[in-house]
Amino acid sequence: MMDWSLTKPGEVVKLLCDRLRKERLSKQMTQAEVAARAGIGVNTVSNLESGKNVGFENVVRVAMVLGRFRELEALFKPKVETLDDILRYEKSLKRQRIRKRTDDAE
Repeated sequence: MMDWSLTKPGEVVKLLCDRLRKERLSKQMTQAEVAARAGIGVNTVSNLESGKNVGFENVVRVAMVLGRFRELEALFKPKVETLDDILRYEKSLKRQRIRKRTDDAE
């Protein structure tokens, strides 16, 4: 498993785009086939594979077509390993507002 802690965001994008392309090819699918099944344009699939900016929904659509939705679903899943983690997570579900800072130095 790769340690991504010191990896730059651009390098992560490049690696994931390369993996996406390899996954598509391993399933013997063309960009056009993925695009048609995902309901997006071929250019969008091409842009995604080359690391160009595409909407997150398009990433989700392609992940679903390639059968990789479970991995994507786990992306922001909360880590709840202890009772304290569970309580902290449940508390965070309540709506919270961040108060704006006020400048008192006028």
